[in-house]
Amino acid sequence: MPVYWQCGGMFTRLLFSSFLTLAFAALAADLKPAYQAKANRLILAATNSTFGFQRLEVLCDRFGARFTGSKNLEDAIDWCLAEMKRDGFKNVHGEKVKVPRWVRGKESATLLLPRPRPLPMLGLGGSVGTPKDGIEADVLVVPSFEELRKRTAEAKGKIILFNVPFTSYRETVIVRRLGAVEAAKAGAVASLIRSVGPFSMQTPHTGNMAYEDGVRKVPHAALSLEDAEMLSRMAARGERIRIRLKMEAHTLPDGFSRNVIADLKGWEKPEEIVIVSGHIDSWDVGQGAMDDGGGCLAAWEAVRLMMKLGLKPRRTVRVVLWTNEENGIRGAKEYARRHAADLKNHVLAIESDSGVFNPTGYGFLGSAKGMETIQAVGKLLAPIKAGEIKKGCRGADVLKLIVGGVPAMHLEVEREKYFWYHHTDADTIDKLDRNEFNRCVASMAVMAYVVADLPEPLAR
Repeated sequence: MPVYWQCGGMFTRLLFSSFLTLAFAALAADLKPAYQAKANRLILAATNSTFGFQRLEVLCDRFGARFTGSKNLEDAIDWCLAEMKRDGFKNVHGEKVKVPRWVRGKESATLLLPRPRPLPMLGLGGSVGTPKDGIEADVLVVPSFEELRKRTAEAKGKIILFNVPFTSYRETVIVRRLGAVEAAKAGAVASLIRSVGPFSMQTPHTGNMAYEDGVRKVPHAALSLEDAEMLSRMAARGERIRIRLKMEAHTLPDGFSRNVIADLKGWEKPEEIVIVSGHIDSWDVGQGAMDDGGGCLAAWEAVRLMMKLGLKPRRTVRVVLWTNEENGIRGAKEYARRHAADLKNHVLAIESDSGVFNPTGYGFLGSAKGMETIQAVGKLLAPIKAGEIKKGCRGADVLKLIVGGVPAMHLEVEREKYFWYHHTDADTIDKLDRNEFNRCVASMAVMAYVVADLPEPLAR
């Protein structure tokens, strides 16, 4: 028996850790001479370009908000397909997806007492509407679901306002998701929430919500941070608060949309695929510039630059612009179903959906050996300081491909201001910086190209 086994578990672990460190160092060293020059070409081309950002401006300004079920979305998809063909992509087509159709309609919230004031508001996606004449009721303000349960006796026949301070999106969004259910269980006639975000300029935030079987459906909407705080102060002073809420929101039968597909065919193993992606749909407010027009155009531009520079990888790099991420993720689900037999040949799926702010690296969900390779590729992004690789993936669409064993990753950016604007009327192109967008393009171009060109596929 070798000596290191006899010396106990600690030495074994140290030896194995040292082996992995040496193996990673060797892999990183191997990639640099083979790919650093090509990576630098992609970085230089991306960071000195105006083309991709100008194309993003057209998407945002010409089509505006691109909500699932809308003409705006389908017109934008038609435009993407035509432009991709003009770029010279192969296999350009839309793949049909059955999608939900929720319609906002006209809506308003009016403060009646203690003083008249129109309240900026947005109905939440999937909500039912009010009766034609609206709902007029007193308001009970609570800071949490727990507080509402303690005060159920006061809630019957009232409109509940959940004034829940923003901590993180993942923690706070539960109030948007389930607020209507909790309000209805307490006997309320409607539910309002403080918008899920850390910042507002009277810009309420929309997003998806849910009902629960067996629980009465009540209208559900968001107010601005400013007004939620004002109503809380009024309540704390013991003032009577009364609101009239009107919402025409309703759900139509399912319709159809499309995922956008475009390929740069690999020269050696075209059947093996690396996906770079964003979601083409947005909410029905603003322009969907950050969420997620920027991600779509960054992915698209990353692959267009490969073609422009004549950098054709061994494997196919596929641009996918997912439909219906915002209120169903049906585009990604349908892709996974339609391509189920091919997912074994999908080497990696990358998504950008946190805004195209300054990139810092990626989150990766895959095998330990796959992580070593991704970390080695990350070293090539040192010139733009975008090579930090962390465990885990937040890409809602690419995570649907995990069922087929596909490694998934998301582009990580400095996203502190992302939640200031996304899902609001303020998600517009002026919030983005072209240089930061270009660095996102550069990062995705290098990552996708190198993984697609490695002699061996990424380990699963």
